[in-house]
Amino acid sequence: MYLYRCRLTLHEPLFFASRELGRLYETGRYLHNYALSYALGFAQSPWFHREQVPHYADDLRPLADHVYVTPGLPERVGFQLATFKYGEEILHVEMKQAERNTPSFGRAKELAPESSFVCYVLSAEPLRLPRWIRLGKWHSKTLVTVEELVAQERDGPFQAACPLNPLDVPAGTLRAFDIISMPPASLIANARCQGPHYVVGSGVGLPRGMRYTFP
Repeated sequence: MYLYRCRLTLHEPLFFASRELGRLYETGRYLHNYALSYALGFAQSPWFHREQVPHYADDLRPLADHVYVTPGLPERVGFQLATFKYGEEILHVEMKQAERNTPSFGRAKELAPESSFVCYVLSAEPLRLPRWIRLGKWHSKTLVTVEELVAQERDGPFQAACPLNPLDVPAGTLRAFDIISMPPASLIANARCQGPHYVVGSGVGLPRGMRYTFP
């Protein structure tokens, strides 16, 4: 097993709507492992979906025996507020131009440039990970710094090195954790675990056998 620690540093504001409060669209502190799997190039989605519904299971399930990306742990984060305004376009069925143009607005709470995160990539084969990726609704430019780790295997209690997607963790591994409400699948943080794992620090590790799993 090949194990990589990736540090992600934002060079542009990052926005994705983790929570909507009226006209405020808030970006969370954590990066979902689904988003990172697409951004790192392991999964691809077609440009056009007729029903505009993501197909995570179809895109990610084929990776199960080859590669796995963990969620991103916030290492140093800052936020900024941005206001956006748009015009509501109401067109007649004959495509005649609308008689009115009603402006609307909203505010986006974004992750600020220079915020950084850490995630891990586990692979059955050696990888060459990209130097730059794009994240979020604005396709924000993000620097990827990669460190290859020695995948030492142990069995016993350990603290998870990063947030986890509980759907992807082998049964019986999790003992205690905090829930992070985050679409499309909630994550967990500060997880205390038991069982086979890869060591990435003193008492800190990643569960063995993680793979993309869907209900």
